[in-house]
Amino acid sequence: MTLEQQIDIQIRSGGPMSVANYMGLCLTHPTKGYYRARDPIGSKGDFITAPEISQMFGELIGFWLVNLWQQMGEPKAYTLLELGPGRGTLMADILRVACRAPGFRDGLDLRLFETSPALMAEQQQKLAPYEPKYLQDFNNFADGPVLVVANEFFDALPIRQFVRQHDGWHERQVGLLDTKRIFGLSPTPIPPEAMPEAIAGAEIGTVFEVCFGAAEVTNQLAKVISAQGGSLLAIDYGYAETQVGETLQGVRNHAYADVLEAPGETDISAHVDFGAMANVARKAGLAVQPVVEQGQFLSRLGIGERSAALSKANPGAAETIETARHRLVSPDQMGKLFKVFCAHSPGLMPPGFTQ
Repeated sequence: MTLEQQIDIQIRSGGPMSVANYMGLCLTHPTKGYYRARDPIGSKGDFITAPEISQMFGELIGFWLVNLWQQMGEPKAYTLLELGPGRGTLMADILRVACRAPGFRDGLDLRLFETSPALMAEQQQKLAPYEPKYLQDFNNFADGPVLVVANEFFDALPIRQFVRQHDGWHERQVGLLDTKRIFGLSPTPIPPEAMPEAIAGAEIGTVFEVCFGAAEVTNQLAKVISAQGGSLLAIDYGYAETQVGETLQGVRNHAYADVLEAPGETDISAHVDFGAMANVARKAGLAVQPVVEQGQFLSRLGIGERSAALSKANPGAAETIETARHRLVSPDQMGKLFKVFCAHSPGLMPPGFTQ
């Protein structure tokens, strides 16, 4: 039975499902979910991430991590965790640079959080020298600081959508009309006090998205970091403050696609509400940097100098290197759309967030 058939049967028997439940089934169904059954990254997948564009991306984050590690007094034992490590490319680039710092490799406990068997195989092969271990939850960390990196992780966590009507906010649901999956609204409005103040006074028809999964992951990690020291660095497309607007999107074969078609074969994502994550992190006792654009962040870390050095060492690849740099930092490419979020132990001064 296909995932499409399973979803339709579930709707017929149990009624319309929330967008979050639908998105969760599409992406992480145990055997037929998008991230369980395929390698989604690269030319054969549906998207290409920054680490796959250029080694410079991971190298600069490696420098960033060493800087924080040094600020913390070069702890003899610490955890480096990546959420959704893809093919392991980002972490391989990070550690190639970071492990040049004396002592960084010695105290490293590398942890990965991943759901895709196909990607796990690549990660284990690429990162084998660093002996990575996989986490099932965020409750069992060794003593010492915890440094967390998440590139394009939070955008794939299921969201709930609410639509403003005359009598209040109604949750958007996925149902069936004859044999076709369609969006509809729950007949029961959400109590006004359950909605954030930031969206009070929204016009009729306005869509509001909320990701409880992002809040829960942030809360669990923030509590650990608050107790043990460290940081959470997240890079994704999103917005700095909570706002309204629909961002749910589907991508299949490198082109935009209807999220209700081909479940399990379409990448579904939504923009990240970094403002909501910041509120959660602060409540757990962390300091939060102002969200910056990816282009600003990488430029402040020295991507211009790094690309020049790589071009000088590899003159034949200079044009390719410049094209990659442009794609990562230019406002009309990834530079403006992607944002960088950092929550950390009070007292640290993460580079890249101020001039």
